[in-house]
Amino acid sequence: MSAPPTFAGATGWLNTAPLRPEDLRDRVVLVDFWTLTCINWLRTEPWIRAWSQAYADDGLLVVGVHTPEFSFEHDADLVRLATAEREITYPVALDDDYGIWTEFDNHFWPALYFVDGAGEIRDQHFGEGRYVESEQSIQRLLGVSRELVAGEIMGQGVEADADWDTLRTPETYLGYGRGGGFASEGPILDQSRAYAFPGFLPFNQWGLDGEWTIGRERIRLDGPDGRIAFRFQARDAHLVLANPTGEPIPFQVFLDGAAPGPAHGVDVAADGAGVLREGRLYQLVRQPEAVEERIVEIAFGGPGAEAYAFTFG
Repeated sequence: MSAPPTFAGATGWLNTAPLRPEDLRDRVVLVDFWTLTCINWLRTEPWIRAWSQAYADDGLLVVGVHTPEFSFEHDADLVRLATAEREITYPVALDDDYGIWTEFDNHFWPALYFVDGAGEIRDQHFGEGRYVESEQSIQRLLGVSRELVAGEIMGQGVEADADWDTLRTPETYLGYGRGGGFASEGPILDQSRAYAFPGFLPFNQWGLDGEWTIGRERIRLDGPDGRIAFRFQARDAHLVLANPTGEPIPFQVFLDGAAPGPAHGVDVAADGAGVLREGRLYQLVRQPEAVEERIVEIAFGGPGAEAYAFTFG
């Protein structure tokens, strides 16, 4: 960027009136690009919140920019709900048309841009980690020097840092536009058909059972019930889901064919029961002890469920 950020491409704002260039003049601004279903962003959010609170009186302004990855994330009510659940009180720009994304020439979620009082980007970071260095950049731009808060942060729930040492399964998209690892036979794109699980599910692959439509961005359950299974290795297993029906859709999670018990995620009970309500990331599994190769299965009790991507941690 050769000029100070204007955020002129915002399609709406949360937690603030629209920010004008004069509102940013002489301010140190931390710009955080996010999308509500991104596990990588969720795991960085404890630090963003902490910096916003710790340095507000020193002149730091954090601006979250919500640029949707999936089509259902354009729903402002879902962004508003995610903002409330994450206890985000700093300004959030809605970037439905990718105007701010383009202004920054950004390509990643999450992405941090550290902007000085003259509007120049002085540092940037993409993805998770580097929290100490990022906070040091904030302090340099503000001209303050004191003990860092980064070392005190411990994320909880879906915000907890990944168990990188045991993580062997990558993020996997389910729509054919970016998807891979599909193990059920005979996929037909953009048409409803009945699928069955393969006799053996290979590592890091997934399969379907029931009547589904495999679309470019997501898969949709068309029949009265249907299942997705994935063989993975990670402490945590998440699934990005949406529900266009307007009615709750019950689901049941199994781990190696049984109730998950103490390995249940935050969105699932110990007996495996859960409910798909709004579109977001759902944590299905969190293994509390030894992490090993497992099969997670989610069975839906009604049509209309949409699944977009598995993520792990």
